[in-house]
Amino acid sequence: MITKITGHVNRVLDEEVRLQVGPLEYQVLVPEFIRRTLQHKQAEEITLYTNHYLDGNPAHGRMVPRLIGFLAEAEQEFFDLFCTVDKVGVRKAMKAFVRPIKEIADAIQRQDAKWLTTLPGIGTATAEQIVATLRRKVTKYALMASGAATTPAASSVAGDVLEDAYQALLSVGHSPQEARDRLDKALTGGTQYKSVEEILLAIYAQK
Repeated sequence: MITKITGHVNRVLDEEVRLQVGPLEYQVLVPEFIRRTLQHKQAEEITLYTNHYLDGNPAHGRMVPRLIGFLAEAEQEFFDLFCTVDKVGVRKAMKAFVRPIKEIADAIQRQDAKWLTTLPGIGTATAEQIVATLRRKVTKYALMASGAATTPAASSVAGDVLEDAYQALLSVGHSPQEARDRLDKALTGGTQYKSVEEILLAIYAQK
């Protein structure tokens, strides 16, 4: 199982990057939002966090091992979470990920199924299923800083604690945007919160 690979970018193609690792060149599939970043890194050394899966139809007897690469573990985690939705497999998720995961997670959290249908391969029924399955699981990713792979602050708090804190803020009258802004501010600096109460106390102690 290959979980991480570091090498120099030889080529960036439509759905993949070719990495030179010693005398070997590896083919790593990448979602579109990552491909756009890597196309500017020709010949640079990069590290990709990878998933390993078998592509093909078992009934036809030919299964091909594939690697899918991400620039951060948070992107990899979100991809795995997205694939847990019924009838969303690896290939459909790969096709859909044309936007940064923060934007996709934010749409799921605000239950915007219409926005999700703008992603390739995601129809109305699938978008509604994504929202129903994941809306309480994506706060960590919706709070990620724009343009950043992840934030030390967000990664220092368990995802369920963040989600419960977000829901608590909504329950007392904050809008979704206000709730996210207050959580962002509380998490600045990487404080490790172990409970919803600790986060709320920090939020309301701010001037």
